[in-house]
Amino acid sequence: MNASQTLLAALTVAGLAIGQILFKLAATGAAPGPTVAGVTVNGHLIAGLVIYVAATGLWLALLRSAPLSLAYPFLALAYVVVPPLAHWWLGEALKWQSLAGATIIVFGVWLSTRGG
Repeated sequence: MNASQTLLAALTVAGLAIGQILFKLAATGAAPGPTVAGVTVNGHLIAGLVIYVAATGLWLALLRSAPLSLAYPFLALAYVVVPPLAHWWLGEALKWQSLAGATIIVFGVWLSTRGG
């Protein structure tokens, strides 16, 4: 992938990861239950959905110029980004297993996209 395609992929992954953090904040900040009304009238949920829509737009822009078989593996990098973000922003534990898994994912993305 060229530089602009790589940037689109990175921005898509960032949007997906930030969206997940916002969804977690929406779920934990909702009224006890959580009820559908409590979750849907939540600024974190609305922000997360807006970011997901933007990430989908970036993804579609990427797919205009990159083969799906080359672009799709990059989405797995969201699994690499979310645990550290959850640690920093939500205070969740960052386990060695997550770091080991992230290393395997990065290697897998590299392996599946090299030479493309």
